[in-house]
Amino acid sequence: MQRNENTSKAIEHIDVRVFAHATENQQSVETAVKNIFPEEIAQSIIFKETKLAGHHSNPIVLVSAKIDNKKLLPAALERFGENLNALDKEQLNQEIELHLERSNLFLRFDKQAAFLQTLKFSTDDPIHIKIHFKNKTAQKITDLIKLFGLIP
Repeated sequence: MQRNENTSKAIEHIDVRVFAHATENQQSVETAVKNIFPEEIAQSIIFKETKLAGHHSNPIVLVSAKIDNKKLLPAALERFGENLNALDKEQLNQEIELHLERSNLFLRFDKQAAFLQTLKFSTDDPIHIKIHFKNKTAQKITDLIKLFGLIP
């Protein structure tokens, strides 16, 4: 399978969610999110804020965005594939079934590393990414992300 116009149309949209805790600067959290995407996508992200309260009533802001410019979406996968290290790619490959559900691929990126312009996976207070593929089976999604270099 080669990358072509059909692989570009395979991605429906990308949802982003991240928590900005009371101890964090919300603009820094938004910068971290933008840093994981190519510039042309980062510039177009419009964040939505939802104010929440933490366990001890501390303020938390859920920062979310939906990226749906279909022409730009493949560039996000290319960036992920180019910037993830070999260990993260291998881990994703071995645990792929844990990251796939109903035409969606779920990824969690390290928020602190993203702020420093490094892409790596993390489960501790991560940036949540949900990539929605249009009517694709788990195998087709796996084939596509292999094409984009997210898995070996």
